[in-house]
Amino acid sequence: MDTTLAINDQEFHLIRTLVYDRFGINLTDQKRSLVVGRLQKLLRDEGFASFRDYYECVIRETSGSALDKLVNRISTNYTYFNREHAHFDFFVQEVLPSLIARLKKRNTRDLRIWSAGCSSGEEPYMLALLMMEYLGNEYGMWNGGVLATDISDQVLGKAKLGMYGDEQVERIPPQSKHKYFTRQKEGGWLVNEALKKQVTFRRFNLMNKQFPFKSPFQVIFCRNVMIYFDSETRDALVQRYHQCLEPGGYLFIGHSETLGRQQELFQYVMPAVYKRI
Repeated sequence: MDTTLAINDQEFHLIRTLVYDRFGINLTDQKRSLVVGRLQKLLRDEGFASFRDYYECVIRETSGSALDKLVNRISTNYTYFNREHAHFDFFVQEVLPSLIARLKKRNTRDLRIWSAGCSSGEEPYMLALLMMEYLGNEYGMWNGGVLATDISDQVLGKAKLGMYGDEQVERIPPQSKHKYFTRQKEGGWLVNEALKKQVTFRRFNLMNKQFPFKSPFQVIFCRNVMIYFDSETRDALVQRYHQCLEPGGYLFIGHSETLGRQQELFQYVMPAVYKRI
């Protein structure tokens, strides 16, 4: 017997508007079946008779946990280490050498890297690992590390735990994998404490109109996040990134994303890499 709950036009509009207003995620009409598919089990497990009942519960709930569950179901959090590896190669070969030389000239050692939409932590841990490898024994003399933010408490919890399956770590060079991870008897790999300490995880909504950072970043990774946004939301976010990046700072986005053709804030460097003008 098919117990699939249907969603009517009004219910879809309510959920779509809520998700857009709170998270900037644009659920077009083509995503309607995705919404039904992703939320179906949650509605059944929690005993909701309709999508309207579920919506009413989410907006009444004050702790934010219901909203968190909603965004977890709607957004996709699949990722792995060294994903889109050309970005990490460019970071090590081009970005770090020029950045470190510039900071030394300024007589400062403050590296400011932000992984925005960090999901389950693979990207920020990879960035921290690469900085530690690049600077070697000198790393301890730098104020390094990575700020990693996401809207979802669930994926941040997984990121802080730092436990990953074989498939997620298979693209890390073996030497680095054994240096920064510990193979677990029950299977999987655990990020070691030295690397964990270099990443600060925080819950943060990219739809905030003002970003609270006191000092600008030199590098921002925001990959495969803006695919969920319409052009208006994306352009406003890019404007905020421009404001919190140093002149000449780098913005990395996903290969399926674009900043748009009429781009006056950033200069194209290579596929999905831009430099702040």
